[in-house]
Amino acid sequence: MPIGEFGNAPPLAGQGSPALTTPMYWMYEMAHASLNPARAVTDATKILFQNPLNPWSHTEFGKSVAAACELFERTTRRYGKPEWGIHDTEVNGIRTAVEIRTVWEKPFCRLLYFDRKLTRPLRHPQPRVLIVAPMSGHYATLLRGTVEAFLPTHEVYITDWADARMVPLAAGRFDLDDYVDYIIEMLHELGGNMHVIAVCQPSVPVVAAVSIMEARRDPFVPISMTLMGGPIDTRRNPTAVNKVAEERGIEWFRRNVITKVPFPNPGVMRDVYPGFLQLNGFISMNLDRHMDAHKQLFAHLVKGDGDLVDKHRDFYDEYLAVMDLTAEYYLQTVETVFVRHALPKGEMTHRGIPVDPTRIMRVALMTVEGENDDISGLGQTEATHGLCKSIPAHRRVHYVQKGVGHYGVFNGSRFKSEIVPRISDFMMSSANPKSLLALAAE
Repeated sequence: MPIGEFGNAPPLAGQGSPALTTPMYWMYEMAHASLNPARAVTDATKILFQNPLNPWSHTEFGKSVAAACELFERTTRRYGKPEWGIHDTEVNGIRTAVEIRTVWEKPFCRLLYFDRKLTRPLRHPQPRVLIVAPMSGHYATLLRGTVEAFLPTHEVYITDWADARMVPLAAGRFDLDDYVDYIIEMLHELGGNMHVIAVCQPSVPVVAAVSIMEARRDPFVPISMTLMGGPIDTRRNPTAVNKVAEERGIEWFRRNVITKVPFPNPGVMRDVYPGFLQLNGFISMNLDRHMDAHKQLFAHLVKGDGDLVDKHRDFYDEYLAVMDLTAEYYLQTVETVFVRHALPKGEMTHRGIPVDPTRIMRVALMTVEGENDDISGLGQTEATHGLCKSIPAHRRVHYVQKGVGHYGVFNGSRFKSEIVPRISDFMMSSANPKSLLALAAE
């Protein structure tokens, strides 16, 4: 099933009224709770019609009832954060166990390290990679395939952003400036000798963070940064997502899609852009396709086609698991990236200080785009090269992957076979034998 909605936070949402904005989340919670009795009855019915001792379970009628019960359960369920499910990988032809550890943590993010338990020492050190996952409604587990593709040949770290409704008000606010600060702090924590990969939405804050570090002559600046399907300049080949934001303006979003987290969530009374509203935007973009997918699920359940049923479950378990974004982060991102186009215009600031990509000189740059990307149009990520003019031409690479959409830029068979090897080669060639500390002193 082709996918186009993952990655950047689409500034789309259901129509709303300012008068209904405040209780919107509370009404959603009440509606969800009101379905619990029906869900309990449906679960019991499903178990009854799947019991092999029940003669009806072997008939098409019985299978249809069980299939309908599963569809009801799945479409009314609240999907929790998915598990990573990465327990091992293959390094130099040897199956190696993987332990996922938290190595840095703040209220709105954890930095995870995929620790490969190597039984033999490596002949040559492998590149250390920080993958900055999108904070755009889906969890970092969306990049499970991305992590799995890099693990055999890289030391992998990834940002694991928190669901805003789970963060108490006492933890403070989180906006785009904080996002940039988090990236810088993580690079400091990792101690240099790092490569950064920004997948989709983080491209703008990663460029901002690296620009600030270069302006400060920070010794922990990354060796390279790779930007994949990112909205650096959304004026180029604007997509439907880009046009909606520009046409409606930031005040429309402030009035219509921001609400407060209800009790009993830990983040009660925090202003957020709720995940369920984000999901409504995702699904409405391709409603017919999602409806067809669920019709096919019903048919596969009746036929007993386990492989196709499992494939559907795996996809939608990830797709329907969404998290809330803090209002200040969401609104600032929409305004800065999609409405004002602040970075390409040279107007972006970080805590009042101008963000100047021309200060980037020590960091190699690679941009990756998908030929059929309907979220970040062709040229939006490539625009970074025009902003980072001080990076020597031989340390800049742009690559367009044929035949893939937005999701295919960071996941799937072509990503593994064609994009990952190119990124890996780029990282190896961009590594500088001199230490970053020595370069900073020059």
